[in-house]
Amino acid sequence: MYSSVNTIWVLLGAALVFLMQAGFAMCEAGFTRAKNTGNILMKNLMDFCIGTPTYWLLGFGLMFAGSGAIIGGLDPFVRGDYSAVLPAGVPLFAYLIFQTVFCATSATIVSGSMAERTKFISYCLYSFCISAFIYPVSGHWIWGGGWLSGLGFHDFAGSTAVHMVGGVCACIGAAILGPRIGKYDDQGRPRAILGHSLSLGALGVFLLWFCWFGFNGCSTVGMEGDDVIVSAGLIFVTTNMAPAVASVVTMIYTWIRYKKPDVGMTLNAALAGLVAITAGCDVVSPAGAAAIGAIAGLLLPVSVNFFDSVLKIDDPVGAISVHGICGAAGTILTGLFSTSEGLLYGHGAHFLLIQCLGAVCTALWAVVMITIVFLVIKHTIGLRVSQEEELKGLDITEHGLPSAYGGFAFVYDDTPDGLPVPAAPEAVPLQEAVPVETVPPAVSVEASRGGVKITRVDILCKMERFDALKRAMFNIGITGMTATNVMGCGEQRGKTEGYFRGAKVEATMLPSIQVSIVVSKVPVSLVVETARKVLYTGAFGDGKIFVYNVENVVKVRTGGQGYDALQDEEAK
Repeated sequence: MYSSVNTIWVLLGAALVFLMQAGFAMCEAGFTRAKNTGNILMKNLMDFCIGTPTYWLLGFGLMFAGSGAIIGGLDPFVRGDYSAVLPAGVPLFAYLIFQTVFCATSATIVSGSMAERTKFISYCLYSFCISAFIYPVSGHWIWGGGWLSGLGFHDFAGSTAVHMVGGVCACIGAAILGPRIGKYDDQGRPRAILGHSLSLGALGVFLLWFCWFGFNGCSTVGMEGDDVIVSAGLIFVTTNMAPAVASVVTMIYTWIRYKKPDVGMTLNAALAGLVAITAGCDVVSPAGAAAIGAIAGLLLPVSVNFFDSVLKIDDPVGAISVHGICGAAGTILTGLFSTSEGLLYGHGAHFLLIQCLGAVCTALWAVVMITIVFLVIKHTIGLRVSQEEELKGLDITEHGLPSAYGGFAFVYDDTPDGLPVPAAPEAVPLQEAVPVETVPPAVSVEASRGGVKITRVDILCKMERFDALKRAMFNIGITGMTATNVMGCGEQRGKTEGYFRGAKVEATMLPSIQVSIVVSKVPVSLVVETARKVLYTGAFGDGKIFVYNVENVVKVRTGGQGYDALQDEEAK
């Protein structure tokens, strides 16, 4: 006999957990740069689209088709008898879709840590491997009747089975991949690479928080009977308590350490609290949930800094700390705070040791398998995009998408010191290439000191080369510049090789940067030649340099004019 209430509850949970894909997509897009937004969205879509048939063909059978200690069995197309594992009153297909969305969640965690520098085809391949056998095998140990479940390991909704597995895979992938260009300076100190939209990141966090009530609450896989109904209410309370406390603790921590409450870290703390409470949300009290949230709130910023500054593993969205570290921590803390078996409730250390064993063994499984997968991909088709592709952005290079934000231009500030560039060919001396006639002095020019000539140089360049240009200008003594986002094209009428929804994109107006520099001390020829050497690639679109005479300059603060107006010290 099927139960309408139980089936609807399971299907509701499946729908909410599916919506978490949107939350992950918004978080990852917001916490990374605009030039990679389309790639982020595509990867989060394909996680689910690849994972769904893969889990149907291979994963579900490995997880539930049999009660072996290590794996279930092979059952392509899910045609076997699963009556032994089905929740009471829930048909097979309802349970299949419920488990499918959990599998997709584990796979999508990896996307954030490897964002902005991973080949799309490589991403699709390792996403397939996670859904096909990495997640299902360890999932069988925990939920499918495998050896960990036999020992009494408790992971109610997946702190270890889903989140820690995804976080461990993310850590190994980010380590093998290497940091993004510009993440570390010459001394190995981390640089902040700002995400382009905290609004999108916050929207993603709120979506995930909302959907987590389905992730945890609907994992009761039924709503019949007083005990189950009471348990569901408790799960909702603990699921809400932990992220709330975690966010407060992280806010206070960052406020004390950095003198300001960190918005991005506090948003991540909510997810850390949600991940940590997922294992024991059904067996801890609200006070225990608050304690778990507080520990996750302290653990998150410490962990993020450790991976960023000590291990030098570049994780753009903090997924390793949120899902890997806090997933393991939440699983182990269940051994302390479980009201029925926890050490702090007088039940001895046996359950705590089982929780530790389960977390460690599952992590080792994920480490070994995903390392093999990543190394095979790296040494065959390659794991990372080229330097040029990374600087331009994966939207245009991997998908032919000029921008995920049509009509908007964005500042690029991600080029490291010492980035090698092709040597520009020798140019005709400036006075011959750009003849400039002497401009009659303006009425107020006599206020300038020594009649020094003032020249304005306007440089139009590719957005991805702006930071290299800026550094080069400062190195030759330029003390000030103005940079403006502009749209334009040259004689070639822009790029036209892109496609959007099957239609060719006539990208006649491309985003670029216009840099204006007013020169008095530094020779104009040095400015021009330095800019050419930095910007030159030999391809269309390297940019142009315009040189103008300036009649006069007036400094607003001091009233100084001419040469004096361009100096930092007061005119004498």
